[in-house]
Amino acid sequence: MAEQNRRILFSREKIAAEVKRLGREISRDYGDQEIMLVGVLKGSFLFIADLIREIESPSVVDFVRLASYGSGTQTSGIIEFRKELEMPIRNRDVIIIEDIVDSGYTLECLYNKLLLQQPRSLKICTLIDKRARREVAIEADYIGIRMEDGFIIGYGLDHDERYRNLPDIYLVEEA
Repeated sequence: MAEQNRRILFSREKIAAEVKRLGREISRDYGDQEIMLVGVLKGSFLFIADLIREIESPSVVDFVRLASYGSGTQTSGIIEFRKELEMPIRNRDVIIIEDIVDSGYTLECLYNKLLLQQPRSLKICTLIDKRARREVAIEADYIGIRMEDGFIIGYGLDHDERYRNLPDIYLVEEA
C-alpha cells in the first residue's frame, strides 16, 4: 500500500477530542460506580489506552480476541474466540470497547456471549461506527466518529497487521 494511496480522514486532534468526549460521557453515566472495560484485540488497544485515561470512574480492564473468517473484505459470519476474558463479569457494569463497528457480526457474537455471563449492565463503545456495511442490528451506546464507508487504517486499525502505529486515521484510496 503506497503512501500516496491514502489520505488523512480523521486527524489525531479529532481522534483525541472524540476520545475525551467519550470519556466524559462514560464518567457522567457511571459516576463513582466501577466499570469493566473489555477491549477487543487487536484493533482497540490504542483506543482503550487513551480512553481509560479520560474516564474518571473507577475502572478495570480485560481483553478478548476474536477472529472472523472470510475471503478478502467479506466475513463469513464464523467467529472464533482466541482469547477469553480472565476476570468474571457477573454483576458488573461492562463496556465493550471496539475500534470499529463494520458488519457487526463479530460484535453481535461477543455481545451475546457476554450477556450469558450475566453482567449487571452491558454497553458498547466504538471509536468508529461505519454504517454502510452493517449486516446485523447492533448499535453502540457510545460512538466516537460516524462514517459511511471506506477502508481505513491507523490508530490501531490495520491492513494485514500493518499501519496500526499511524497516529491519524487514513482513508485508503484505490490506485
